[in-house]
Amino acid sequence: MNIEHLRLFVRIASTHNISQAGKELGLSAPVASMHISKLEESIGARLIHRTTRKVSLTEEGETLLPYAEEIISNVDAAQATVGTGKACPKGTLRITAPASFGRMHLMPALKGFLAQYPDLSVDIRLTDAMVDLVEGGFDVAIRNAELRDSSLIAKKLATDKRIMCASPDYIASHGVPKSPSELKSHLCINQAGLDSWTFETLEGAQHVKVKGKIKIDHGEAVRDAAADGMGIAMCATWIAYQHLQAGSLVRILEDYPLVDDAAIWAVYPSSRLLAPKVRAFIDYFSEYYGTPPYWDLWHKQ
Repeated sequence: MNIEHLRLFVRIASTHNISQAGKELGLSAPVASMHISKLEESIGARLIHRTTRKVSLTEEGETLLPYAEEIISNVDAAQATVGTGKACPKGTLRITAPASFGRMHLMPALKGFLAQYPDLSVDIRLTDAMVDLVEGGFDVAIRNAELRDSSLIAKKLATDKRIMCASPDYIASHGVPKSPSELKSHLCINQAGLDSWTFETLEGAQHVKVKGKIKIDHGEAVRDAAADGMGIAMCATWIAYQHLQAGSLVRILEDYPLVDDAAIWAVYPSSRLLAPKVRAFIDYFSEYYGTPPYWDLWHKQ
């Protein structure tokens, strides 16, 4: 049984298209079709139904699929533990990441990552949608949301600190709130999905119901609105650090930190062994972001 034939079979199970699955693995449609035929011959059973519109798994194919996924995962991961355990990662690493974070903090690091691992190539999808890693055929995702799928494993890459900030123009016109309760008399920029802000105080956690004329569903747009003097905003430091460095945003309410344990995670499908290319990704980006991450050092630069 050929491991590359199994890889192709698993991708066909997700894409329902031989040509697309073959293309992802660098194979022409005729070669991909031939590989599946050889796999079926070696198994001794038909694994997929072929039609002019799409392909689907046969009953035998559905039975084989979880075993094929386990075999591929273990073969990939075993490369990291054979001999010295320093097998060079190879192949294509399929990554998905939030659009803003990916653009700001994944893309600038790619040149160094690929230089360190010359046998790797990357296929990246930047989207704020919560994609299914297994269905989409992704090896790893960067996420800053709570992990809800127990079939996935999360490794922390960096902290995801949030702060309160406003522009110098806003402060000049409206003043600076001295406590969280004073936010009720200020213009605040709401982010969709966050109805209140929670602060640490000497009396314990204080919840402030956010009021304002603006609600936005995109972190960079929230930051830009704040920098334009439209109100006070809660921003992740990774999204606002350059504006804080430049002075177009100023941190406020520093004595009342937000109650926040968010983090940037590398998330990948569970396996008994970690694939070398995923291990390389986690190790490289954990070091690249640093502890604390470089975006939390804006006030020292």
